[in-house]
This record gives sequence, C-alpha cells and structure tokens, in this order.
Amino acid sequence: MRLRLMEATVDCLVELGWSKTTTTVVSRRAGVSRGAQLHHFPSKQDLVLGAVEHLTELRRDDMRRSAAQLPDEGRVRGVLEILAAQFTSPVFFAALELWVAARTDAELHDAVGPLERRIGRETHVYAVELLGIDESLGDNRQLVQATLDMVRGLGLAATLSDDSRRRATILDSWATVLEHELEMP
Repeated sequence: MRLRLMEATVDCLVELGWSKTTTTVVSRRAGVSRGAQLHHFPSKQDLVLGAVEHLTELRRDDMRRSAAQLPDEGRVRGVLEILAAQFTSPVFFAALELWVAARTDAELHDAVGPLERRIGRETHVYAVELLGIDESLGDNRQLVQATLDMVRGLGLAATLSDDSRRRATILDSWATVLEHELEMP
C-alpha cells in the first residue's frame, strides 16, 4: 500500500504539478482509502518527501544494475547514459516540482533542503563508483560534479521537449572529454 501511494504521488506530481497534487487525488489514484493514506503519510509534505526519497533509492538500484552490465570499452559513455536517465526520469521531474514549490514555501524548503543535499552527495558517490575513479586524484572531483550539473541541466531541458538527440551528442562529446581528463587509479 505504501509503495502504491508513493508511485501514485510521483505520477501525480509529474502529470498535475505540485499545486494540483493533493492527498485525496493521490489516495484515489493509488486505490487506497484516505484513512489508510493518512495512517502512512499524515500530510502532503510527508507523502511527497517519502515518495521522492524512496523512489530515488529504487532508481539508484536500477542504476547499479545497469552499470554492472556495461562493457569496459565505452564504459564512460555508458555511465553518462545511466546518469542522464536518472535526470530524465519521472522521479527527477517529481523532485523538480518539489524544488520549485520549496523555493517559496519556507516549511517545505526546510524539509526538502536536507533531503536534496543528501541525495546529491549520494549521487556523487555513485557516479565516482560507476566511473571507477579515485576522486582525490587531479580534477576528478570537479569533473564528476560538472558531469552531474550537466546531466541535471539536460534533464531540466527535457521537461519542455524531447531533446534526446541533442542530449546524445552532448553526452558523446562529454565522454570524450572525461576519457581524456579523468585520472584513473
């Protein structure tokens, strides 16, 4: 039931946006009673934060499984594709709705800020792990952060149109940069 509520929450955020996502709409979409929803998530904020956090963890598991299947040749480009997929997923679009709402809602901002900082740090660690690098060498840390900032921006662009062709060419070019600039252990 919790999982259905969290999935319905993300779907609502993506389709309806923050302001039209209500606990009543989410409960109805998840096929659970309002009382059951309130038992698991007493407020909209609890529901949305729980959904984004939980589904982000599930996406990370998917990311790890995808990376395990990458060949050594072309690995950097494959990792970039996996990271870009994180930032063009429904979970990212739901989180984006949350960020925008948190910009002007102090209570939501105070709740979202720590979650997003933690997710950002974890995503950085995963990217380092997927690339198989030591981030203390050379400019590796900055290159990984630049990569994450870039794919986040590409994800933002994807909210308005399908820019998958443009994104692919950018990722191709960036893979070449990383292959030359990252210092391998």
